[in-house]
Order: sequence, then C-alpha cells, then structure tokens
Amino acid sequence: MTDAPLTDIASNLQKLSELLQRDANEEAALFAAAARRQFPVSAELIRLHGLALLRLGRRRDAHTALNRAAELAPNDIELQCNLAALSMADGKVGAAMERLQKALAKAPGHPALLQALGAVYMSTAQYAQGRDAFAQALQAMPQHPAIRLNLAAAEMELGRLAEAETLLRQVLQQAAGTDVAHAMLGHLLHLQHRPHEAAASLLQAGKLAPDNVQHVFQAALMFDEAGDLINAHDAFTEAMARAPDSVPVMGQLLFVRRRLCRWQDIDALSERVIHAVSAGVPGVHPFAFLAEDADADLQLRCAKTHASALESQAAPFRQQLDLRHKLPMPDTPVRVGMLVEGLNETAFGQHIVALIEALSDSDLDVHLFATTPDDGSRVRQRLSAAATLHDVSALNHLQVAQRIHGTAIEVLFDVNGYRSSRNAELMALRAAPIQVSWLGHNGSSGAPWMDYLLTDAIVLPHELREHVSEKVIRLPRCQQPSDPHRMQAEVPSRAACGLLEQGVVFACLNETQTINPAVFARCMLILQQVPNSVLWLLTGPANTDLRLRQAASALDVAPERLIFSPRLPYSEHLARYAHVDLYLDTLPINSRAPASDALWSGCPVLTRTGETMASRTVASLLHHLGLAELIMSDDTSFVGMATALGNDPQALATLRKHITQQRKQSPLFDMRGFATDFRRAVLSVSARYRIGRPPANIDL
Repeated sequence: MTDAPLTDIASNLQKLSELLQRDANEEAALFAAAARRQFPVSAELIRLHGLALLRLGRRRDAHTALNRAAELAPNDIELQCNLAALSMADGKVGAAMERLQKALAKAPGHPALLQALGAVYMSTAQYAQGRDAFAQALQAMPQHPAIRLNLAAAEMELGRLAEAETLLRQVLQQAAGTDVAHAMLGHLLHLQHRPHEAAASLLQAGKLAPDNVQHVFQAALMFDEAGDLINAHDAFTEAMARAPDSVPVMGQLLFVRRRLCRWQDIDALSERVIHAVSAGVPGVHPFAFLAEDADADLQLRCAKTHASALESQAAPFRQQLDLRHKLPMPDTPVRVGMLVEGLNETAFGQHIVALIEALSDSDLDVHLFATTPDDGSRVRQRLSAAATLHDVSALNHLQVAQRIHGTAIEVLFDVNGYRSSRNAELMALRAAPIQVSWLGHNGSSGAPWMDYLLTDAIVLPHELREHVSEKVIRLPRCQQPSDPHRMQAEVPSRAACGLLEQGVVFACLNETQTINPAVFARCMLILQQVPNSVLWLLTGPANTDLRLRQAASALDVAPERLIFSPRLPYSEHLARYAHVDLYLDTLPINSRAPASDALWSGCPVLTRTGETMASRTVASLLHHLGLAELIMSDDTSFVGMATALGNDPQALATLRKHITQQRKQSPLFDMRGFATDFRRAVLSVSARYRIGRPPANIDL
C-alpha cells in the first residue's frame, strides 16, 4: 500500500527520491500520481513521476509527464537532459541535439548539458565534437570523474591513446574503486597491443563489480588473443560461473576447451551452443562454430545472427563516414584491394604471395591493406615488391575504411573473414562498392555487406549453394592459392625430429581445435592396425600434449607413439614432411594450409569429406592434383585406406612419386593460371557493376 502524500512539497520530493533510489518504481509512480493531485504545478515532482514511469516502460506517459514539467520549468537543466535522453532512446538524435544546444544557449558552459551533448555526439560517431564538449565540461568541473571518463572514451575513439591513458589514470587516482575506469583502461591497453596488462586491468574491474560478467569475459578474450589459453580458460570459466546461461561465454569457453583438448563434458557444452544457434540467439562466433558438428544450414544461421549484430553497430559509423563510390570510367583499370591480417611469415602470407606476384604482370591494380605490422620477413618483402602495400596496422576501423575508400578500390577482398579479429567490422563500413569473401573463413559470411564469395565447385557444390548468403564466384581450379617457390630448409634426421629410424609416420599437423575426440579416436584405430607406426602432431598449448597422451593410453595405444613437434620457422616446418608417410586430415574442419604444404612436399594426404565448405577444402586440393582416390566419404573407408597404405610401403612410395610429378604439371601449384582465372573473376564482377547490374552467380 502506497503512503498518502505528505503535507509539504519538500517532504514529498524527498520521499519520492528515496523510492526511486531503492528502485521501487511501481510504488514511486503511484505515490507521485497521488502527490501531483495535491501539488499539480511542481515541475520537479512531475519530472520524478516521469522518471518512474519511464523505468516501468510506460514511455508515452513518461513523455507526457516530462513535457508537462518542461512547460512549468523551461530552464530546468536536469529536465532538459532527461528529455534529450528520452529522444535518444526513441532514436530521435537530431531532436536531442537541438534541445541540448538550445539549453546551452541559455546556460552557456553548463557541465551537465555539455556532458549530455557530448554523449549525443559520441552516439553518432562525431568523436571530435564529443571530445570538445566533454573537455569544456571538465573545465567547469575538473574533479568530476565521470566527465573525465567520457573524455577518455572520446580520445580513444580518435586514436589519441596516450591522452586517454593519462585521463584514465587520473580517474583511478581520484577513485581507485571505479570498475568502469579499470575496464576502460583495459580496453585502451589492448589497443596499445599490451594484452596481458589489459586482461589484468579488466580482471580488477571484475573484482570491483562481482555481478558484472563482461569485465571478466573481456579479460578472457584478451588472454585468448595473447595466446595464453590457460588464463583464458580460467577467466572464461569464472565468467560462466557468473552467468551460466550467457551464450557468448559458453561459445568461447567451448572453443578454448577444444584448443586445449579438454574434452571432459565437451559434448554437453557443444549441445548447448548448437541449441543457441538453432534458436537464433546471438553470441556464438561463426569461426569458432565451424569446429562443431553442425550442418551448413546451422553455420549460415550462426553467421547471419553474428553479422546482424555487427550491422547494427556499423550503421551509425557508415552514416558518419558517408563513403560514396564514384563509378569508374569504362577504360579505367580495375583497382583491387585485399584486406589481410597476416601479410607476414604466416599461412596467409605464404599462400597468396606467389599469386600476388603473378598478378603484378596483369592489368589489375592490386593494393594490399595489412592490418598487422611489418615483420621484416621475406614474404612481406615479396608482397611489397609485387603490389602496393598499405600498412594500416596502427589505424582504427574508421581510418582504415577511409584509407581504402580514398584509394578508390573497386573490388575489395576480405582474405580473413571471421578468422580475423577486425576484418568483419571493417568490411561492414562498406569502403568499396564490390566486396568479396575469400579464403579465411571457409563458410558464408551471412553478411549484407558481402556481395560475393570466391570459391570452387568442389568446396561449394550446387547442393550447398542455398546455404550461402552471397552470390558465388566458382573458379575452375582450387580456391586456395599456393606458393610453388616455397623455401625448404635442409631435411633434419629422423632422430632430430624425435622419430625412430624405422616405422610408418602418420601426421596431423593441424591446430588443436580440429583434433576432436572423433578425429583422435580414428587416428588411434589406425595406429592399432599399423605396427610400429607413430602419429606426429604439433605441440599444443599448456598441457595439451599430456592430455592427448593420456587419451591415447585410454584407447589402448602406447602414449610414446604420439610424437610432438615444436612450432618451427616455415622453411624448417616444410622440411619435416620428408619424414611423413601419410598425412591424416581432420573433420569437420579440414587441414587447409598444412595439407597444401604436405602435398607440395610430396607427402600424400588422406581426407574425409563432410557436408560443409570447411569439410571439403582438402578434397578440392586432392581433386585438382588428380588424387581423388584419397578422398573418403566416411570413417570406415578413411580408416581402411589409411591402414592399407600404412601397411604397404610400396604404395606410399608410388603416391609420393606421383605427387612430386604432379606438382610440376597440375593446376594446383600453377599460379600463372590462377592469376588468369582470378583476373577473369575480377573483371566479371567489375563489368556487372560498371553497367549497373546487381551481383550474380558466376561459374568461370
């Protein structure tokens, strides 16, 4: 039962404020309605009534109350801020800005109005104006930590990280217990490529706000990015304890457990993630979801849900940038851009460098936008010599988009897709009129900003087209380029590799998230049926090697039959394949780069195809190398073929000889031919664009 109104206005206002502070909004609304009958012209009473109604979701009634209060007290600063906030919530940014600017004309320099106006500017990505408003507010109230925090946020968005850090550390000197300040400092340190410090700051924020899961979740992401999977796992686990039903948390926890080969209870967690994707719940990252046993329809649903969230975030930035694309003159060469994270001594750099060199002789004007700094490697030098390379690693999203647009790129390729930490956000800004997904994320982007997907007919057969949101360009060759000029180091001895002098060497040198329990059990079954054989794996993070040896023992395979190799420079890594008799592929994610390296080295690869793009990439490699007999359709045939080959040294030797011969004459390693087909694809999509036709499926 709500208390009756008190006899004087001051007591009523105090009572109403106390109710709002306790979040007793229903009681506050009833109390205010009764009090207004006694004090019908009290602007502050009506304002507080409006706030109570707003918290109850009664927006129309709240709007009526606040407007009535404004009629009674047109110069009330707090009331004008409330009305501006209501306009913002209704999506009426212009109305909010106009109201605050009029109020500032009457009360120049008022910090509350400047603070509110700065927030409006920030919401529309007008960061310079927001910074100026917050700076003026701070001059009026230099000891106000919230204003300093907002100013730091604006400086961060403008790329003025040193200034932002100074402001944040000043806030922490004023109020060390402010979790938001610690969290913002964490994000700033991340931008400065200091992930461990960033994670520590976010964990401190999490301690100060034990009910806030985001601080700990973001810390886990920082650890993950730094490659510290143990601390990432612990932080994700803590986040899961705070929010057991959080889909983003469970999705990332599942992915890190796969990489650590922590398989206990993993099926139950996977089932929850798959259910969330099926229900259209946002939060599952499409690249991580490729590792789950899901069909192409679910993968597309996951990608569309993720892209929808990115689209909402990108829309105001696109509006601010207003990047308009001028139609090129008919005789203008097509300017091609490639946005790449990893234009270094990485799998991406190694596999596209020869194609870029081959394209340098074409009439395409190729520009590479590298989001990672120069590592001084030979690959980076080759890429810089073959195309115009823009190092955009120090720029923020908006600046990169402006650079791409300023370069007048007509066809922009996203070479990483969701595999990258930032490419999708950049592509959503629509820096080029034609945008193409290729290589990195072997599935559909599900994104409205991607026009085409470049692939081939083996990776994407006709029956899978319905599970792709983009229009499809299918090359007449394998979609994956390769460098025929790889530099291989001197082959080490078997002993130096940890191998015995005799015995069959199976290998699976793929990342640990692809080695799931089913893949591992299949490999163990093969070892059981091939005497004196071993399985060569890349050493994994933390105690992954020990866990895999324990898993082997549980499947009645001696743990010492698992040989773990350290990660080596690329040329030394290639040399190891001389000792591999048969490479065993993974599922549902195939071993794309490792399989290509194995085949280039003359090592046969056995694959097991699935019904998604990610599970058909090695089939494409083998098909275009003329080795379709190494493409298996089920586990039984995979184990049978591996066992038969493992027990037939002559057959393995024949395969190696055949692959070595095919390397010189098959289309798989022919980058001149690849460049010709790639040019045809680019000219086809450019021609449609230049004559005003929409994107369409293209089979070359």
